[in-house]
Amino acid sequence: MQKILKSFRESKIIKNHTVIDFNSGRDFFYYKAKLELINDDFLYIKEYTSSKEHIYSYHWQNNEGKLIIRWDNSPHHKSLKTYSHHKHTPDVEESNETNMYDVLKYIERVIVK
Repeated sequence: MQKILKSFRESKIIKNHTVIDFNSGRDFFYYKAKLELINDDFLYIKEYTSSKEHIYSYHWQNNEGKLIIRWDNSPHHKSLKTYSHHKHTPDVEESNETNMYDVLKYIERVIVK
């Protein structure tokens, strides 16, 4: 979790962050966070990581609550080449962004011009 918090603090696109929930055990951790971005958008993160699985949802929305993109790996949309990784734009698309760091890099490319 310390690595994640450090990346929040060092990111040039995160204005503020709040950890909403955190739990960890011998071989897993889970957290939910809300990130306020420099353009006043928000990124909501839910992530569970263990030695056997990584389950995630990264929900980027504007300050009025409208979805921009949501990335997740819920096991549906089996026809996608990147199954189970996908994003809602709101259409369902393939996604190569499969972790919080990739998502932050993607958002940075969009909002920092």
